[in-house]
Amino acid sequence: MADDIALSDLQLDLMRVLWRDGELSVGEVTEALAEGRDLAHTTVATLLSRLEKRGVVAARRDGRMLVYRACVSEAQVRRSMVSSLIAQLFRGDSNALLAHLVCEREVAPGDLEQVRALLRRADDEETSP
Repeated sequence: MADDIALSDLQLDLMRVLWRDGELSVGEVTEALAEGRDLAHTTVATLLSRLEKRGVVAARRDGRMLVYRACVSEAQVRRSMVSSLIAQLFRGDSNALLAHLVCEREVAPGDLEQVRALLRRADDEETSP
């Protein structure tokens, strides 16, 4: 499986179901995704099949049905998609992303202190022997 994991909104929702619930059949995934959506069983089966070909999920037979599980973690997907975002939208400049988040008020004021704490911790780890 490649390190470059780009997922659509629907694929992300599907993966969140698998991360939360573990192994599921196509029907179970369809049911979990059905809230607020009109998704056909065949649509979910196609999504899962394509994700399997990409190595994002794996399938095993359980009687007559296929049961799917996630092969990548949410952290791996997040890391890959954020890296792509930085590369494509900010030309590889992570500082530009941070500046955008702060200047556009995408980070809640209360969250800024958490960001500062993370930066201090990273700085401490970098300077300690």
